[in-house]
Amino acid sequence: MSEATPSAAFTEPDPAAGPRRRTAAVALTGARAALALFLGFSAVAKLVAHESAVASFDRMGWSSEAMYTIGGLELAGAVALLIPLLAGVAAIALAGLLAGAAVIQLTLLDPPNAVMPALLVVLVVMIARDRRERTAELFALLRGGRGRAPRSGQWMNR
Repeated sequence: MSEATPSAAFTEPDPAAGPRRRTAAVALTGARAALALFLGFSAVAKLVAHESAVASFDRMGWSSEAMYTIGGLELAGAVALLIPLLAGVAAIALAGLLAGAAVIQLTLLDPPNAVMPALLVVLVVMIARDRRERTAELFALLRGGRGRAPRSGQWMNR
């Protein structure tokens, strides 16, 4: 296992990339950290059954089990966003979770509040796109590879 500085392990910028790409990588790394913090706070509110979370789930007519499940998913996503190899997969999963939150806000709660999860969907899609090589590497590892990204069309050939 190679040793790396924490910032290098977190952002993994390509030295051959131009300054624009490095700036985008740093911005998305900051966005990942901020989103993880935001989701972490939201998850903790649900997991400790804060009165605001309980009131929201009561308004929707959902059980406390649903609140704990969503809180657990948010917490898992927040932690995974901070792990470079898992960040892309976490962003994909969070896109679904946040899209669901936007729909729930529109239909069951306060429609103007649907803007925040909708904007966060855009952010997690950008993160997923940025982390697509690491996501491919993760799938290669899961399929028994040595951690290299799959060749073009590899997923299609069986």
